Amino acid sequence: MQEQTPTITPIDFDGYGEVPGIEVGRSFANRRELAAAKVHRPFQAGICGTAELGAESIVVSGGYEDDEDDGDVIVYTGQGGRDSESGRQVRDQELTRGNAALVTSRTIDSPVRVVRAVPHSTQRSANPSYRYDGLFRVEDSWHDIGRSGFRIWRYRLVSLSGYVPAHREPTLQEPAGRDIPTRLEAKVRRIVRSTKVANFVKRAHDFACQVCGERLRTPTGAYAEAAHIRGLGQPHNGPDVASNVLCLCPNHHTLFDFGTLAIAEDLTITDRATGAEIGRLREAPGHRVDQAHLAYHRDHYSEGWKHSPDADK
Repeated sequence: MQEQTPTITPIDFDGYGEVPGIEVGRSFANRRELAAAKVHRPFQAGICGTAELGAESIVVSGGYEDDEDDGDVIVYTGQGGRDSESGRQVRDQELTRGNAALVTSRTIDSPVRVVRAVPHSTQRSANPSYRYDGLFRVEDSWHDIGRSGFRIWRYRLVSLSGYVPAHREPTLQEPAGRDIPTRLEAKVRRIVRSTKVANFVKRAHDFACQVCGERLRTPTGAYAEAAHIRGLGQPHNGPDVASNVLCLCPNHHTLFDFGTLAIAEDLTITDRATGAEIGRLREAPGHRVDQAHLAYHRDHYSEGWKHSPDADK
């Protein structure tokens, strides 16, 4: 009987997070089936992803001598430097390709799909089957000297439940976005933010904060955050489109979310805690901010500020 390969046509799926229609615990006969279902796309590599965007998925197969797998917690060894015949580490690993991708996932707090190889016997099989074991968060990353005396990159991954992140994707053409953000059914209903929309805004500003102009650098590239002006969830129900998103550094993202920063119609920014004007919102070609969303934010977050000498106590 001819082997049946599972087919799936994900809707609005950018490669990160849960794959629509693929439940935790789903088994796959081989790497080709994993790739067809978009759970783990490479036929050989254990890490799928890029240094710029982060890791989509990893395969835990016991192929590296320094791996530790305790179920909900994995200490995963990066790729490279391993002899395929003996399984031993024979040279140092570098912070490139999938190794850099996992560091980026930690930096942007982007969870990773974990697939485990399931051997057909007590011995590690050359042709195992595979099982999708859900999303894991990259809690930590560091380099170490492995058992064979070579430098390796290590990652601590912890199992998550129902967590769906924002991600980055390399494009500078403004996507359409959605008036009503997509939702996926998990243990709870969570909004799935558009990677393409957030990534467009950040790249349009070259990852520089629209408030202070700072461009943060990390070991794997620039970092900024996409801040929705009008919230996507109840009761705000803002659209997941570029005109409802700002590119901010972490500090100004937090201040904006708490209503400390108010952006006027002429894009003047006021620190509501002090009443001082601190500048003007930086603009970029191709990225237009919707005045209605700014007005909504002022009305619902900033206008309640009444500064006094005791306001920060």
